[in-house]
Amino acid sequence: MGTPGLEKLPDQLQPHLRLVFVGTAAGQRSADLGHYYAGPGNRFWRTIHEVGITPRRYEPHEFSALLKLGIGFTDVCKTGAGMDHQALKFPVDIAAFRDKMLRYRPNTIAFTSKKAASLFYGRPTKAVALGRQQADGDFPVVFVLASPSGAATRYWSVQPWQELAELVRGR
Repeated sequence: MGTPGLEKLPDQLQPHLRLVFVGTAAGQRSADLGHYYAGPGNRFWRTIHEVGITPRRYEPHEFSALLKLGIGFTDVCKTGAGMDHQALKFPVDIAAFRDKMLRYRPNTIAFTSKKAASLFYGRPTKAVALGRQQADGDFPVVFVLASPSGAATRYWSVQPWQELAELVRGR
């Protein structure tokens, strides 16, 4: 976990959330504004509404309001910002992330990119599949989503987001 004050975006976590979205690191625009998924080409907010995770389309500045819906946010790299090649020059503390998830016990964790999941699992991005992951003991259910970033357009697929929405609605 980053030193307080150096985190680009504060965690939005509380015990027993139904869903926590986990990014690699804040995008530069998100870090500048202090809002999750704030880049103009980012599909995050539109997608979570379209697949039925949220009842309306929220804007990036409203991210903290999603706690009322049982939805939280964090990143595996709390002190870096920008594209992955820039942000990941800063520390990634998977042990601290894992501890946070075990402490807060969300029902489901959704990595918003294969890169974030690859850092968590310690394997190459190409070895990470989209969708629901194999159960890991008493760890929450883990999903890997196609990145909503505009920079990842050629890899975009809404399907894992739809599968996540079905799981979350069914709980």
